[in-house]
Amino acid sequence: MRVEDKMKVIREFTSRPPPVQTIDLAKALGINVYYVEWPDDVSGRIQRDEKNGGDSGYAILVNKNHHPNRRRFTIAHEIAHYVLHQDLIGDGIYDDALYRSGLPQKVEFEANKLAADILMPLDKIGKALDKSPSSVEELAKQFEVSKSAMSIRLGVPYEP
Repeated sequence: MRVEDKMKVIREFTSRPPPVQTIDLAKALGINVYYVEWPDDVSGRIQRDEKNGGDSGYAILVNKNHHPNRRRFTIAHEIAHYVLHQDLIGDGIYDDALYRSGLPQKVEFEANKLAADILMPLDKIGKALDKSPSSVEELAKQFEVSKSAMSIRLGVPYEP
């Protein structure tokens, strides 16, 4: 699947009302998602897996002990690696709790940016804000992301 085709699938999912269904999105891209037991400092991994991968031949492994919002971001982040950096995946890309894989910082920045675009489409945030003034907490709940992720997306400070 070409990058353009992958982005078309992502646009289809982000055009729907929030929250974006990340597992369904992964499946639509031909990626199987599995929850695994890992130490807290490991968030996820995307890997080539001919046996357990989806139609694409890839699988995403996610730390089952992390909060559901964090797992959603991890899945979106690994999808972003598949879309943008498929040629770098090789035997797999592990991402730690800060979504650092040992890949160049630019690559991780790109994956984080696309993950944010997937989970928090700016047009959907704008529509939510047009309907009624919302707090960071309310928007985070609606989009099923952390308050920190939403505050970063909005470019506003957030103090828990």
